[in-house]
Amino acid sequence: MPAAGTPSPPTLFRRWLLRRPDRPETAPIELRSRRIYVLPTAGGLSFAIAMLAMLLASINYGLSLGYGLVFALAGAALASIVHAWRNLAGLRIRPGRSEAVFAGETATLHFIIDNPRKARRPALRLKLRGAETAFELGPLQTCAIGIACAAEHRGRLQAGRTVIETRWPLGLIRAWSVFVADVGCVVHPAPEKNAPPLPESPAEQGGGAPSPQAGDDDFAGLRPHQRADSPRHIAWKVLARGGPLMTKQFAGQQGQELSLAWADLPPGLDAERRLSRLSAWLLEAERSGRPWSLALPGTSVPRGSGRSHLLRCLDELAYHGEPDRADGT
Repeated sequence: MPAAGTPSPPTLFRRWLLRRPDRPETAPIELRSRRIYVLPTAGGLSFAIAMLAMLLASINYGLSLGYGLVFALAGAALASIVHAWRNLAGLRIRPGRSEAVFAGETATLHFIIDNPRKARRPALRLKLRGAETAFELGPLQTCAIGIACAAEHRGRLQAGRTVIETRWPLGLIRAWSVFVADVGCVVHPAPEKNAPPLPESPAEQGGGAPSPQAGDDDFAGLRPHQRADSPRHIAWKVLARGGPLMTKQFAGQQGQELSLAWADLPPGLDAERRLSRLSAWLLEAERSGRPWSLALPGTSVPRGSGRSHLLRCLDELAYHGEPDRADGT
């Protein structure tokens, strides 16, 4: 009986069979002979039992045709072992680009798989994190394969151990390989639903009404309406034509800088709710076209605007508090 804390024999065998590093392997990952495993499927085991029964019956009754049938079917089954192995041998796997998502959404992780041979590779399957997808490769074809998986928590979502397998051509044999590609995406904090309006800019916090600035009357565009917007800035003509509720945006307002700081949030919010609110505010600030800065404990992002600035700030939220930060791809 194994001592306490010692893995059981089945666990040790499984670790030996699937021995692969947990860290990402250097690309490209080539499926050589030593990393491809072959075992019969449940159907293959049933087929073997049926062949054994037919062989015993042929021996018992002296059936020459029975011998021929058993040996022909057994030969086809043995040949399928080679075909299943060759269907994976030589494939090259590289990481693809995976887009960032918000927590609670579905992330699509991409792999680039090369077929260097002048033979097609049918009936292939890719499995990771409980999800799988089927595909095939033509001769000398390179294909980008995406597999969807749940992004439950913020941070870096790594593909981890991934299995590529085939049961071609007869379904009697399963050939598979395990690899760890450097495939992943950034998972941003989910934006808070019904978040409060954006905080006031430093100019608006000075007390009283903000002083007029040149360009306050210059119309700059429309943005989605917020509950705190003044009724006189609502685009009533757009609403009368059946459009959505929009707010007029002026050049003077567009130039007001926002300061989104962790320390300015209500003290009753825990860390994840703070990140969720900041995520919602970042999206709203980007839609409004106003420049903003972000201040978190231990890091800050200077004033900026635009899509790239938004992604940088969201990445800071995603990795906040994580000791080992990985760069997103």
